[in-house]
Amino acid sequence: MRAAAGEGVQEPFPWGAAMHAGLCLLRLPQRDFWAMTPRELWAAMGGSRPRGPVPERAGLEALMGAFPDGEAVGSSQ
Repeated sequence: MRAAAGEGVQEPFPWGAAMHAGLCLLRLPQRDFWAMTPRELWAAMGGSRPRGPVPERAGLEALMGAFPDGEAVGSSQ
């Protein structure tokens, strides 16, 4: 019922803009453009994923204490 009400409906993928960016602006060969995933194209265009805040030194040390580096599982050394 939600879909019928228009809730959760996503916009169609913007193929025109993606093709313009990949083929015209980035000048990718067609085979390279069509081999890319949308995330790869986004990265090639300079996009990035939002990141969380960088931990303070005390927070980093707490994480390092909770998850210390050790021998890898199955290591034969």
